[in-house]
Amino acid sequence: MRKALLLSLVILGACSDEPTEAERQAAVAEVEQAQEAPPLAFGPQAIGYPDIEKNNLYGAGCSFVPDGGGLGAVALAMAEEGYMKRDGEIMRFAADKGSKELPYLAHGQYDGRDYAFSLTLQEIEGKEAGEEAINYPATLAVTDSKERVVYQAEGIAQCGA
Repeated sequence: MRKALLLSLVILGACSDEPTEAERQAAVAEVEQAQEAPPLAFGPQAIGYPDIEKNNLYGAGCSFVPDGGGLGAVALAMAEEGYMKRDGEIMRFAADKGSKELPYLAHGQYDGRDYAFSLTLQEIEGKEAGEEAINYPATLAVTDSKERVVYQAEGIAQCGA
C-alpha cells in the first residue's frame, strides 16, 4: 500500500512538471522577444533652406523645432506629406488623412516606409509669431516599423502659410 501511494505521488509529481500549452507559448514568446534587436536611435537633422529649395518644400503647414535645437526645423508637416532629414537625406512621409487635423492643413500623423511620426500641439497655448504664423508648444515622436518610439522631443511647432 505504501509503495502504491509513493508511486502515485511520484507519477503526480512528474505530471505537474510538464509545462502547459500556455506556459510553452509564453516561453516561446519570451525567447522571440529576446532575439528581437533593440530599436535603433533616430537622429533627425535640421532641414535647412538649401534642403527646402532643392526639394521644393514650400507651402502651408507646421514645422517642428526641438527645445535646444536652434532655429532649424527637424520635421515639416504639410497637407499631403511630411518631411524629416536623416543622414543627410530628406525622408518623405504620407499624411494620415484620418489623423487629427492641425492648423494650416497639417495632420497629426505621417507614415513612411520605415518610420512614422506624430506631431501633437497644445493648441490652446498658441501664440502669434507674425502675420500668418502661430507658435505652439509641441511634441514630436518618431516610431519604427514595429511601432517602437525611436525619437521623442518637446519643442515648438510653428504653423503658418
